[in-house]
Amino acid sequence: MTTTASLPLKTLGNSDLKLTPIGFGAWAIGGGNWDFGWGAQDDAESIRAIHQALDEGINWIDTAAIYGLGHSEEIVGKAVKGSTHKPLIFTKCSMRWDKKRSIYRSLKASSVVEELDASLRRLGVETIDLYQVHWPNPDEEIEEGWTELARQQKAGKIRWIGVSNFSVPQMRRAQAIAPITSLQPPYSMLRLAIEQEILPYCQANGIGVINYSPMVSGLLTGRMSAERVAAMPADDWRRKAVEFNEPRLSRNLRLAELLREIGSAHGVEPGVVAVAWTLHHPAISAAIVGGRSGEQVKGLAPALHFRLSEEEFASVGAFLAANPV
Repeated sequence: MTTTASLPLKTLGNSDLKLTPIGFGAWAIGGGNWDFGWGAQDDAESIRAIHQALDEGINWIDTAAIYGLGHSEEIVGKAVKGSTHKPLIFTKCSMRWDKKRSIYRSLKASSVVEELDASLRRLGVETIDLYQVHWPNPDEEIEEGWTELARQQKAGKIRWIGVSNFSVPQMRRAQAIAPITSLQPPYSMLRLAIEQEILPYCQANGIGVINYSPMVSGLLTGRMSAERVAAMPADDWRRKAVEFNEPRLSRNLRLAELLREIGSAHGVEPGVVAVAWTLHHPAISAAIVGGRSGEQVKGLAPALHFRLSEEEFASVGAFLAANPV
């Protein structure tokens, strides 16, 4: 077992939250039967995955109310309650669902309060360490929602407040009301858009960054193949994702083989290399790494320590430059 004390910790933005380099991402453990599900998932295995992550020394978990329509938060709550570890817990608001399981979006103050109270109940905690606006939708309600988050922070239900998937202009609007502790954007070697404007802005303004999908939702783990993608269940959202379909899929699987080659020299999996690639950027505070089983988590745990050399980092850049889609 690795102790958190032996790991490098980074302070997240303007907060007092000190994070291990990777956190446990709880999207997939929400299960299937909803618009952005990953297919069926065994709850007992999900709890084992979380316990494995905590035993490895990971000290934070990122979830959202919408993952599994509340189910992910319930599983996180059960897992943490049954553990001697007390990780930091991050969750999100703005995506809601009705009785027919149809998803809608709201940042109205009353909706934010309802979501927050429901998340506290499902997670079994009195305070959420980081509460994030999941998506800046509806755009015209950003100010109302952010104002309410700042109010709930002062009331003690939230320790720190952050945003996810926001643009620079949207972050400026929020900052005019209350400071942003962190941004959660997608970032990987296949999704580079935030390097141009968003990451420099976060660095200049002291906003922490916890990136999601560093392994592109499992695509760069080295365990994916064209056959496995074709066999994905109908309720797995990745079936429709552009990176999981041609012409990109073949290129991406070749990239995963390059990551395997780099990782094999160090005894680590391709997914660990993919995570390390994102942590190479100085603006990234920590990366969200999902896991659906204890075995998966164990294989990815070396990402807590493993870092790329400049030569290895450059080799990935050379592949991407030579193989555009």
